[in-house]
Amino acid sequence: MAKHHQNQSLYRLAGYAALIEQYDLDVIPNWHTSMVTIRGTHRIDALGGIIKEVYPSRYWPGETLGDHLEFALKYDGTNLAILASLFQKVSEDDFLDYVCSKPTGKYVRRLWFFYEFLTEKMLPLDDLNRGNYIDLLEPDAYYTVESARKVRRQRINNNLPGERRFCPTIRRTDILRDFETKALHTRCQQVVSRYAPELLKRALSYLYTKETKSSYEIERITPSSTRTERFIALLQLAEQEDFCQKPRLIDLQNRIVDARFQDPDYRMTQNYVGQTVAWQREHIHFVAPKPDDLADLMEGLIATHKRMEAGAVPPVIQAAAIAYGFVFLHPFEDGNGRIHRFLIHNILARRGFTPESVMFPISAVMLKNPSDYDASLDAFSRQLMPLVEYTIDQDGRLTVHNDTAIWYRYIDLTTQAEALFRFIDQTIDTELADELAFLASYDAAKQAIQNTVDMPDRQIDLFIRFCLQNNGRLSARKRASHFDHLTDEEVDAMEQAVQFPEWSV
Repeated sequence: MAKHHQNQSLYRLAGYAALIEQYDLDVIPNWHTSMVTIRGTHRIDALGGIIKEVYPSRYWPGETLGDHLEFALKYDGTNLAILASLFQKVSEDDFLDYVCSKPTGKYVRRLWFFYEFLTEKMLPLDDLNRGNYIDLLEPDAYYTVESARKVRRQRINNNLPGERRFCPTIRRTDILRDFETKALHTRCQQVVSRYAPELLKRALSYLYTKETKSSYEIERITPSSTRTERFIALLQLAEQEDFCQKPRLIDLQNRIVDARFQDPDYRMTQNYVGQTVAWQREHIHFVAPKPDDLADLMEGLIATHKRMEAGAVPPVIQAAAIAYGFVFLHPFEDGNGRIHRFLIHNILARRGFTPESVMFPISAVMLKNPSDYDASLDAFSRQLMPLVEYTIDQDGRLTVHNDTAIWYRYIDLTTQAEALFRFIDQTIDTELADELAFLASYDAAKQAIQNTVDMPDRQIDLFIRFCLQNNGRLSARKRASHFDHLTDEEVDAMEQAVQFPEWSV
């Protein structure tokens, strides 16, 4: 097995890194890279989102394909895209020799399963008839389905969150473990439980509108009142119906885009996200899967959605896997981003994560934190783009020249899951809690003003609005033009009514 060519005397690549170099694989880098030092101690460095770990010499796995495959599963984790790329290049006889050398070993059985799962080729081996069943993915390291499928051939519990056509992986990082302990679902319930149903109903109307406008504004679109109402009506169905089905997704796209850009099916042309930087020059940020690959990928995504729900994968993890998976597959010409954000609501609501009949506007937080939202998208596209071979003609038509399906089929969506948890955390504390507190304070202020001067509601609302626009005070000009009939004592008392600490003025 090849040594690290930059420091041959000191380091040797191990695991995935060694296999990538030996077999000249074009792949998205694994989150963890391993090297073994000839002399020296254990060291861990983090660079560009990738952990580089150096192991002492006693960790050297050996020189064979099997040695480095086992090392990879043990120390680098499970990377389906790298394994799929590797299995396209390795000799079947070499891999068969490795499996036959110790067919009941834990890592051998997993790799044997992965080989047949990813290549759809059965090795000329008899099924195992002894040994305990083992989990395919370590549940402590990865989010898995609870209802694993028993595979008699390798005596494996297949607990993958997806299936062959689309199978994202999400690692149980410290960040995700910390968010799990925060119990955001419970915190959301606690926030909502403080307020009367009448106030919640009023807040819901505002939150639906805010989510709709924010989702469009992220894409620099100002929706008409008709499109706004149409999207709100869809959001109101989010907790009742499963939209992650092909007919519903197409219908959803048709409802939220301009009628001229409605798609009757998944797109049949190559899609990409680009930016014009000069005359006839485009900077391409992201290239979507080829149209010929799309139907298979989308069938896989929908099947994975059902598998994750049936397998009790945590709701936020499922929402991240499916919603971000959807936007990376980009199945329509227009509306993909809005559908991606809609699916987050749809999954969280149907899984009972959000309280019944409550909407919290995640898009508003994404809009306020565009760099964080963009980073969650760029984490995949930045690593993908160097691998896509394409040309673009003078009419802006892009053509992809190499096979790319593997990179969309087996995505590590850990970064996106962490980002979604952060967005939800902020949404509960700022958009939901603050809006409910504001409405409660507003009601109290209206009642206090009404007790001071018996005025029409419209006049009270106007007074409060003017005060909020002027740091809690009624300006002399607004008083002269609208409230010259009030005494100084009445104005002072009414201004005091709007001095609530929860208010942002």
